Amino acid sequence: MSKMKKLKVIDLFCGVGGLSYGFAHDSSFEIVAANEILPNIAKAYSLNHPSVKVYTEDVKDFSAQKIERDLGIKPDEIDIIIGGPPCQAYSTVGKRLIDDPRSILFQEYYRILKEFRPKFFLFENVKGLLSIQDGELLKTIISLFESLGYKVQYKLLNAADFGAPQIRERVIIIGSKLKTDFQYPKPTHYDPEESLNLFKNDLKPYLTLEEAISDLPFIRSNEQSFEYSSAPQNAFQTTMRKNASIKLMDHNSPNNNEKLVKIMELLPDGGTPEDLPESLRPTSGFKNTYCRLWWKRPATTITRNLSTPSSSRCIHPKAPRPLTTREGARIQCFPDNYQFYGSRGDRNLQIGNAVPTFLSTVVAKAILENFKEDM
Repeated sequence: MSKMKKLKVIDLFCGVGGLSYGFAHDSSFEIVAANEILPNIAKAYSLNHPSVKVYTEDVKDFSAQKIERDLGIKPDEIDIIIGGPPCQAYSTVGKRLIDDPRSILFQEYYRILKEFRPKFFLFENVKGLLSIQDGELLKTIISLFESLGYKVQYKLLNAADFGAPQIRERVIIIGSKLKTDFQYPKPTHYDPEESLNLFKNDLKPYLTLEEAISDLPFIRSNEQSFEYSSAPQNAFQTTMRKNASIKLMDHNSPNNNEKLVKIMELLPDGGTPEDLPESLRPTSGFKNTYCRLWWKRPATTITRNLSTPSSSRCIHPKAPRPLTTREGARIQCFPDNYQFYGSRGDRNLQIGNAVPTFLSTVVAKAILENFKEDM
């Protein structure tokens, strides 16, 4: 069998690089270009992927012609296109807006696929894509991809099933022109609260928030720390701290007001406003706002509002404060040496909108296996 050449990859809507991560950390792939419209996010991507040509522009301006002009790579030399068009318009976390212009960016993804005609593509999005317009939008997207000659399949994957300390479900659409069928990765972890340990001997229980962040210092509102509180306590923490600086970065808490601090002090593990004295219960907010996370469970899905209790369930299981940027990065499986850029809000946006690196890693591995089988 001849040695397989490196597979050339383009990442659209690349964000901070969560989806790229799984491909960039396997020498069988070469990410040659990426596209991101927001400058601070594009800067963060470049800090972590310095060899990739990043096009900081509207995806409508991205083209095969530019890639050939700038990199000398012809359209048919691109093997894989990956990407997840901005998902806020499909999200089940907030208000879904089908009229949001972001909801038609999949058409730009289709246009770029049509220009390059790669052998394979990965289209990632939120769970809400399955149900919006009673599933008609998903059917439209799949039909467009099939019109280009791709065998298309999709599956809902939960990052927690692959070792991430977070319940985060993502729709992974795969399109292939390879002869052999793609096989989605099989779970490595299971939820011990929902499944008996029967027939689960080959799986590990879900990673908990305690296992993910217990080596990070206990700080309070308006405090910060640059030192780890202990040596790594488990394999996950060891992985996160590999090649990291001795100095801990991005572990600081915003200065919350006195009433909010009191609310966060009184909430029990996994608590909600219903657990508070009536005088302290917030009078507005969504179902999961002003809620504490669980220490012995994975985190719920984090968002760009991972440090804003009025917008999401993000209160630390033990401390009277919301999650720090570093804790959010751990939950998304970004190692401690991964760099973010800009203000706290910018950094939290980069983290909250990303694909967990553990999920991108197992999907990239499954794609590579598919290419090897096709040789």
